[in-house]
Amino acid sequence: MKQVKPKKSLGQHFLKDLSIAKAIADTVDKHPSLPILEVGPGMGVLTQFLLTKERTLGVVEIDTESVAYLRAHYPELEEHIIEDDFLKMHLDSLFDGSPFVLTGNYPYNISSQIFFKMLDNKERIPLCTGMIQREVAQRIAAAPGSKTYGILSVLIQAWYDVEYLFTVNEGVFNPPPKVKSAVISMRRNEVTDLGCNEALFKRVVKTTFNQRRKTLRNSIKPLVPAGHPVLAGEIFNRRPEQLFVAEFVELTKMIEALPLHDSGDSDTVENNE
Repeated sequence: MKQVKPKKSLGQHFLKDLSIAKAIADTVDKHPSLPILEVGPGMGVLTQFLLTKERTLGVVEIDTESVAYLRAHYPELEEHIIEDDFLKMHLDSLFDGSPFVLTGNYPYNISSQIFFKMLDNKERIPLCTGMIQREVAQRIAAAPGSKTYGILSVLIQAWYDVEYLFTVNEGVFNPPPKVKSAVISMRRNEVTDLGCNEALFKRVVKTTFNQRRKTLRNSIKPLVPAGHPVLAGEIFNRRPEQLFVAEFVELTKMIEALPLHDSGDSDTVENNE
């Protein structure tokens, strides 16, 4: 069977370097006993090394041509190929409800959405690894005070310990992307409860970073009326990129204590999450 032609509409960039594929596969060993779910296996360059882990492996692929290729070349996967859109899947039924490791050479155009879905299923996904656009990896791993510190940084670091593992150059892909890539690892930390309204926490983070150049006193106005006494606090003199995760939790508690606040979640995300 002929090789799959990469499709721009699906954000496909097929990895060619087997040593990098093996290195990515080995990142799942931080949880050596859990089943693995690979997103976007394409022609299986990463899959072949995940199969050596001797544990249950499921793969999710939306591209029908790639699915046909996988069935032809990896018959042992036949019962574990899920032809679906990962972003639309309900994950509760996977692996009989057991926790699993999420990994993949993720399509660049949906990597942020994949990680928001990971957060929605954080109790089922104690470890997420894989390759993404370097810029997104840098955001996720960024520390407070960095220009790349943003929505993804705070929301993921609230629940996961993040490691930026290594950078991958453009030439090892077909077709080569216009940007560098990076391999990242996100492992669930020991936090089980933020101690505040989680939906409001997400809204506070998103609201403030959507106007990241303003101080919190100005960017928080959709949640706190202008002139409210609480805005006299020192924290409101700072910009969102200067706050640690714990300080966003404290900020959320302050807003949660106000009467008549709306704790509903917002799906609005800044351009550079």
